Amino acid sequence: MEEPEVDIDTLIDEMDYIPGHFHLDMNLNFETSSPMNFQGRDLKLKRESLTYELEFETGSQQFAIRNLLGVFSFYLEDVEHAKEIFLHIIQEDRENLNAWANLAYVYDQLNNEQEVAECTKRLSHLMGLGSEDKPQGDPQLRAARCLAEQGYAYAFDVGLMSEEEKLGKLTAGLALYGKALAYGKQILWEEKRSWYFTMATLHIRLDGMWMNNGNNEDKRLPAFNRTLVLLQQVLKSSNLNYKALSWCYLGILLERKETFSTTPMGIHDCGYSEKGSLDCFGKAIEIAKDNPPVLNRLAKIFHFLGKQEMAMAVCNMALDALPDPVLNRQAYCMRAKMLIKLYLRDLERVKMGLGGMPDQKNLSDAKTDLENVMEVHPCLKTYLDLGQIYYYMGVDAMQELFLVDENSLNTALVFFAKAMELDLGNVLPEIQLLRGKCLRIKNEELNAIKCFKRAIELDDVGSVYTESFRCLMETLLNLFSQKRMNTEMLMQEVELWVKKAEEKYPKQRLQLELKLVCRHYTTEVLELSKAMVARGKTELVKLLFETMKCDFNKGKLNERSLSF
Repeated sequence: MEEPEVDIDTLIDEMDYIPGHFHLDMNLNFETSSPMNFQGRDLKLKRESLTYELEFETGSQQFAIRNLLGVFSFYLEDVEHAKEIFLHIIQEDRENLNAWANLAYVYDQLNNEQEVAECTKRLSHLMGLGSEDKPQGDPQLRAARCLAEQGYAYAFDVGLMSEEEKLGKLTAGLALYGKALAYGKQILWEEKRSWYFTMATLHIRLDGMWMNNGNNEDKRLPAFNRTLVLLQQVLKSSNLNYKALSWCYLGILLERKETFSTTPMGIHDCGYSEKGSLDCFGKAIEIAKDNPPVLNRLAKIFHFLGKQEMAMAVCNMALDALPDPVLNRQAYCMRAKMLIKLYLRDLERVKMGLGGMPDQKNLSDAKTDLENVMEVHPCLKTYLDLGQIYYYMGVDAMQELFLVDENSLNTALVFFAKAMELDLGNVLPEIQLLRGKCLRIKNEELNAIKCFKRAIELDDVGSVYTESFRCLMETLLNLFSQKRMNTEMLMQEVELWVKKAEEKYPKQRLQLELKLVCRHYTTEVLELSKAMVARGKTELVKLLFETMKCDFNKGKLNERSLSF
């Protein structure tokens, strides 16, 4: 594969890289306007993702993950653990520039000047700076690995509020990998392919965002062709995980070729003119057939691509190969998630008049899978998913406000309570939304309102999961219709929470939710509007009437993802 021509001496003279993670232009390293519990939540969720990734890494890329885990531990105020992580990296890789720089930063925060000096001295020596005693090995290779590890980190930044920010971080990560390749011309092919794999992953994420933003072919095409070349190289890897996932990624790209006006030239250049996406997905499954962890990863990808039948088949393959829930709980959790998704999909279809009643067996099978996991590894996600299952078992499929099994509803609330006792349990909006829906059906509207408000507060800015807002508005209007809330209180609540929702959610999402509310509570909304006009509060009234004009068919109201 051709690499860009770069004058390495010039790069070094200009200090083209600085080791370590704490100086990188990542949100992680800056003061955030988000509440501390939000930042901690995001860090812990990213740390969970990284820990999962580490299970698949045995080569040098594991140091990219472990360095970042150390940085996360530092920002989660577990400084001693961060120090231990960096020390362990150095014990295994004495030439890891990022670990030495990160360790120096931690010692500086601990006011240990002697250790800072030692780390700095060692770092300078490894970089070949300010010393006549030249280090063994090639400084350019150390620089290359340093830059690749930093590029990897940008994929796991936190607190990204807008598409523009996300695009910027992914682009920055790719730029660092580009520099790493410039330095690392002597890096062995197998290690370089691990970089190509991460680069391809970042490119695919970028391409997906560009597609969603208007399908700009001029911007997409060069990166699309570049990704095909990267994957072509990764397919030669001896790493089964990289190889299987690369075939899967290639299938994704071949599906996306239809979004271009003409077939991208990279498909012909790489010899994929006769290949179809299903061929690639089949090849990925064939490679991973005896490796349950990789099968689980493929199932997850197929699930998020909307290929539920394929995802289910792969998940069953993983469980056939390794049915022990102690060793393969991910497959049980994944299959349960897909069964819940199938139930909700069928529920949506029947509400639109497109099919029969959803199959309750999907819920009972998902419950069985999660109960298997519960016996060996009770955790937040399992409590949350089981609570969701019992919620749907307790309510009427067509009219969720109708109670059919109070015991199931009470069981759901017990699971949500257990989830909230665990770390992160009190900062996930999903739990608050489902608790509120349970309490609303039990005629505990005031408690439900507290849950819906909390869910809105916990949602990220830019979130498209606006169901909590709709449930809050419906519950307030329902209390008003029952004469359990006066006009003045209703006006205050609606005005306050519409304003908060406008600060959180995209305008179109908010309009769709308000339109649903107005449709179901027309009399109450008209009465509220008259009262607000009489008091000169016309802005909200204008917003309510504007929602009546918006085209409800332009967007589908998302269910909240429970894949935290």
